[in-house]
Amino acid sequence: MDKKSTIFTATHGVMTTEVGVISGELELLTTCDNTGALTLAITYAGAEEWYTLPGEDYHLHDSRDHEVVHRMLATVLERP
Repeated sequence: MDKKSTIFTATHGVMTTEVGVISGELELLTTCDNTGALTLAITYAGAEEWYTLPGEDYHLHDSRDHEVVHRMLATVLERP
């Protein structure tokens, strides 16, 4: 299982399933297994409680794309 983590600042916020919109300094964690199953989680930087991003059953055709998808998602979530 491959994990990628990025800390970024979300000025306009990021929607979560559990608590709605969170903003500020956040950490994105993506996990991808060898079948391409992808999980997305987000938290306040340094916090212990993780939240999920809306949607489900994320799947990559090729698990080698995990790095690119993670960077792209972090960039989109951070833009103003």
